[in-house]
Amino acid sequence: MLSIWAPGGIPEVTEGDDLAALVLAACERAGTPLEAGDVVVVTSKVVSKAEGRVRPEELRDAAFAEETVRTVATRERAGGGATRIVESRLGIVGASAGIDASNAAPGTVLLLPIDPDASARALAEALGAATGGPIGVILSDTLGRAWRDGQTDVAIGAAGIRVFDELAGQVDAAGRPLRVTRPCLADELAAAADLVKGKTRRLPVAIVRGAAEMVGSLDLPGARSIARAAEDDLFRLGTDEAYAQGYADGYDEGTAEASGPDVEDDE
Repeated sequence: MLSIWAPGGIPEVTEGDDLAALVLAACERAGTPLEAGDVVVVTSKVVSKAEGRVRPEELRDAAFAEETVRTVATRERAGGGATRIVESRLGIVGASAGIDASNAAPGTVLLLPIDPDASARALAEALGAATGGPIGVILSDTLGRAWRDGQTDVAIGAAGIRVFDELAGQVDAAGRPLRVTRPCLADELAAAADLVKGKTRRLPVAIVRGAAEMVGSLDLPGARSIARAAEDDLFRLGTDEAYAQGYADGYDEGTAEASGPDVEDDE
């Protein structure tokens, strides 16, 4: 049985803070010390704060350009501004490359950690050393989903935990073979943890107990392995962007055909 709770009392995190020490102290104060086999789910914003990934609000556009690899879709909003869905340098497709002002100091924005998997690995190593056994760590962030309203938390960093449950090759309860079933355990735990963390409660960390079978070596693949490879992505562009690209390609092809083949002048 899973138990999930969010220890209180973690102070406002600033650059250079020891997150492992803050988590351990919060768990001790709550009377629920961290145990080997636990999974710690940490809101990525506090990791960004500890790592100094803070920028002045006026540099938001410059940060967006640095963090963006590819634009997927842009929509102008009726009240002004635009929603921009992009692929970030981390391979995550989402709004504004993960740059966010919520729960940031006034006049600042937060960028995602430089390497969320490395951040998770460092935290898992420190927590494991303190508890004397393996600890899984997930860094979570909020994303929307294609074709569905609302948002949910997902794993953008992971260490010491199996991010997928590989069920292909097994059979279901009726004995039918499973061919492609692959639940993303890291995303499921991130979403479950957000039920106790929330967005407005100042509870940036949740502890999941009862999932020790998911915890393993720090050498396990991290959350970067969750991002779908470009060659497997059936929806690389938004509808308007895909139409514009198709129109441009068709126009170029039609123009080339109309001009005819090159003919050498023999004279």
